[in-house]
Amino acid sequence: MGGGGPYYGARMDALASLVRDSELFGDAARSAAPDARVPSCPEWVGADLMYHLAEVQDFWSRVVGQAPGEGLDGDEVPPLARPESDAELPALLQRSTSRLVAALRGRDPDEPCWSWHDEGRRVGWVLRRQAHEALIHRADAELTAGRDVTPADPAVAADGVDEVLAVMVDGVPGWGVFTPDGATVSVVVDGPGETPRSWELAFGRFTGTGPESGTAYDLDTAQLVDLPGSTTTQVAGPAWALDLWLWGRGSAEGLTVAGDRALVDRLRRVAAEGTR
Repeated sequence: MGGGGPYYGARMDALASLVRDSELFGDAARSAAPDARVPSCPEWVGADLMYHLAEVQDFWSRVVGQAPGEGLDGDEVPPLARPESDAELPALLQRSTSRLVAALRGRDPDEPCWSWHDEGRRVGWVLRRQAHEALIHRADAELTAGRDVTPADPAVAADGVDEVLAVMVDGVPGWGVFTPDGATVSVVVDGPGETPRSWELAFGRFTGTGPESGTAYDLDTAQLVDLPGSTTTQVAGPAWALDLWLWGRGSAEGLTVAGDRALVDRLRRVAAEGTR
């Protein structure tokens, strides 16, 4: 499996990406009518989208804290109050973004902190997750404002593909079981001038009962596997087109499908379940 890990350092400056896309989000969100429907999240209007990103950024700024050891457990974070007037949302968003950037700047990526993900309990994971949160919602805001979606840096977009597949799709909790069904698919970044990357996934069922909720699960899912050259179905294209497609913010137009199209559609459904 050639997906590798997150792109840090010279290939991806996650903090710079977070700052850039938060600014682009704010500009687009302010230009859209507060009651404009969000095409990619039809249950939301523009004001809901702006509050959502403000709430998420405020939450993680408190989880990480302003200095080592100051962060909170996620259950300890008080909910961010939504203003009575939508006119106050831009200022709320700006404060949340500033707090998050201040909390993350200069931090050791290996410093421990709370996370909902078993492998995400460190500051670097939060930084990466929030960079991609801002990126995808920036696309939402531009769509809501009726603008063309601003292209993402190819390295950032490729890391976004990796995050969807490795964090949102892959992974089985200790109380669950993954049973493969023999179907496989590969995802390939091969845009002009881009560094080629590939991921192989096996489809199957995830079953188990959550120990805290008591909820029984039986879901179609996929797991990353090491099957280089063994998959007969492939979806390929530029990193940003793949990232938007996996997140449901773009169509498969511009992507190349080889093999069983039904398996590619199945991957999109599995990704949709993991990115809700």
